Amino acid sequence: MKKSLVALAVLAASGAAMAQSSVTLFGIVDAGYAVGNGSISDRTTLRNSGYNSSRLGFRGVEDLGGGMKAGFHLEAGVNNDDGSGAGTSNNNQAAPSADPVINARNQGLTFNRRSVVTLSGSMGELILGRDYTPQFWSETVYDPFGTNGVGTNIAFNKGGTTGVRSSNGIGYKSPSMGGIALWAQTWNGENASTAAKTGSGNGFRVTFDQGKFSAAVADSSLTTGAGTTNKTSNMAASYDLGVAKVMAMSNTTKITGAANIKGSVIGAHVPMAGGTFRIASSQTEQAGKKSSLMAVGFVNPLSKRTDLYATYGRVSNSGGANAALNGAVTAANASSTGYEFGVKHAF
Repeated sequence: MKKSLVALAVLAASGAAMAQSSVTLFGIVDAGYAVGNGSISDRTTLRNSGYNSSRLGFRGVEDLGGGMKAGFHLEAGVNNDDGSGAGTSNNNQAAPSADPVINARNQGLTFNRRSVVTLSGSMGELILGRDYTPQFWSETVYDPFGTNGVGTNIAFNKGGTTGVRSSNGIGYKSPSMGGIALWAQTWNGENASTAAKTGSGNGFRVTFDQGKFSAAVADSSLTTGAGTTNKTSNMAASYDLGVAKVMAMSNTTKITGAANIKGSVIGAHVPMAGGTFRIASSQTEQAGKKSSLMAVGFVNPLSKRTDLYATYGRVSNSGGANAALNGAVTAANASSTGYEFGVKHAF
């Protein structure tokens, strides 16, 4: 009888603990047929992540009581077109540096997208590990193509090895106060005290969200060597008109010893025929070299989890620029076109 009571007590305690925590498996598999045309060479590929980035992840949360929660998020990039995993960086430094695996496509499945443990409560959220950098989040939120595929803002990802994510990071996200929230983050290159702080940096993002209006200002700085830095900043806004959601962003990258890189994007999401029509115009310019991209696309949902998508883009170059689309190669001042269509499934 006593053993039965003990067993019941253990089960009850276990049930209570399980009720307070949860673990979720999730992911996206996205593949598309992509073509790029240039004045020198064309390219045709089956690519991944033309609409949303392919991924496999696990996330969980535990209620600690008193309004406190502990959580984790492990998310791996997946190259489902060839079955490989996406590479990661262990100290925010580009090869050939102390980070020899940054460009390795054969690392297997790595949690390169996010790998964090968190504590959150009424005062905000503390985030430890590899995470998105604050200025990137504005890049993707205010880009009609979400930094995926041939329509992506042509001025995207000028922040060096931490242009999207940073390793060895400590972040803090404040609660919203009157629609205003702060995201601050610092990351470490983990070098010896006698060496340059290569791979170290910090960033912040301030947002304002009120009804249909959203705006953000973000900035980051990465030490790339002794006395050299890569500083990126952007400001952006969007407004949902109902018939369309319009968005715009401008960004600037300052690299020690080089001319500033300036870019912008403006575009919209328009509900249409049961799907979403996407349009964007983006530009980038450095030392007189200018590239301008015009892109249009359509996303057709087949269900809550599955979408068909198609995108077309054309980039024109001047001042000696030679940007090309979807892996094509084009001559200076020549144009390039690209298109893709594919399917995305989320689970």
